Amino acid sequence: MTPGADGRRGAGQDPSSAGVRRRIPERDPDEAPEAGPGKTVSGQERLARAALTRIVEPGDEHGGRWLRECGAVELLRRITTRDGTAERLGGMTPKRLAGYRLRAEDVDPGRDLAAVAALGGRFVCPGDREWPSQLDDLADARPTGLWVRGPRDLRLWALRSVAVVGARACTPYGSHMAAGLGAGLAELGWVVVSGAAFGVDGAAHRGALAVGGATMAVLACGVDVPYPRGHAELIGRMAEQGLVVGELPPSDHPTRSRFILRNRVIAALTRGTVVVEAEYRSGSLVTARCAQRLGRFTMGVPGPATSGLSAGVHELLRGEGVLVTDASEVAELVGDIGELAPARRGPVHPRDLLDEVSARVLDALPYRGAVGGREVARTAGTSADEALGRLYELHSLGFVERDGEGWRLTPSPLRNGDARRGGA
Repeated sequence: MTPGADGRRGAGQDPSSAGVRRRIPERDPDEAPEAGPGKTVSGQERLARAALTRIVEPGDEHGGRWLRECGAVELLRRITTRDGTAERLGGMTPKRLAGYRLRAEDVDPGRDLAAVAALGGRFVCPGDREWPSQLDDLADARPTGLWVRGPRDLRLWALRSVAVVGARACTPYGSHMAAGLGAGLAELGWVVVSGAAFGVDGAAHRGALAVGGATMAVLACGVDVPYPRGHAELIGRMAEQGLVVGELPPSDHPTRSRFILRNRVIAALTRGTVVVEAEYRSGSLVTARCAQRLGRFTMGVPGPATSGLSAGVHELLRGEGVLVTDASEVAELVGDIGELAPARRGPVHPRDLLDEVSARVLDALPYRGAVGGREVARTAGTSADEALGRLYELHSLGFVERDGEGWRLTPSPLRNGDARRGGA
């Protein structure tokens, strides 16, 4: 027996699923004729996807494949009715289906959409104008949708974003480097993305906020759940000034597996991932390896070789990771043509500007005492006239001085990088 036109439940229908189906309208009066690039998904599709975020765990590739094959509305219908169609989905086991149906009993997507709207947020689906298309690289592990808080456009911000991740129990060095990277990237016009955790994540977010820059937090819980609680104020600031996003619906809490699965979103959303301090077993390295698989840039900030918190980063750098030390080096790697880091070199001393012969003549003078012009010429490997001419030039520049019939060094070369200072 099937439901009639008046919506009454037939004998073969699950009582718990009827409520879910009544919350999903059969037809959206404002439904667009098709969904695609530049279009917004229908209200029916949005409600179905919102419901599925409570039923299907993040990163569930079985669910992602069924979603791709059936569509959100049809998949939800199959899960929440007992007409035998759900059992025919490839890979759907009785145990898995029972778990889905248990979760579906309390699903109310309209309530969840209203809850996030009350926070000034929204639910962004594939097909929406705001959907970051780079998340499609995750294939069947792509998020069903993203719950978003914040006034900024998610797609536009994700186009120029970099992830900065690392150890929660970081050292002062790690915190300093993360804050510097966050501030530097923000000043260069990049959006700093991280997970709002203690340690490196929080330092990167704060660094970006400190310079009035853009930063985005990807949470492993509902966007209305401040986790960790110690970062409630920080997450609130990002929701007001930037973006806070997550796959899980309002009020959902994090679990260990959800933190790991959250990292794939960070990796896919951004152009590259920078790791600042990480042990061999680290969620940050999961993010970096996921970024590598997706063809994104992976970078690491080196630390002391004796530090266990740098061991994972160094292992990454021994592979395909690229060593970076500041924001300009990150931008050079992930940015567009012309975004080059400044050339690196040590300080320029006055003696560095001397030509080759003058430098040899200067080197021919002893550290202490004076020598004649002929001895200088012999040591420098040049003629006496050439040596004398160079000595007078060096005298005018303040490198040497006369001492009777000989020549000696003035103190100034020793203060300006004389190679012989300190026995070097």
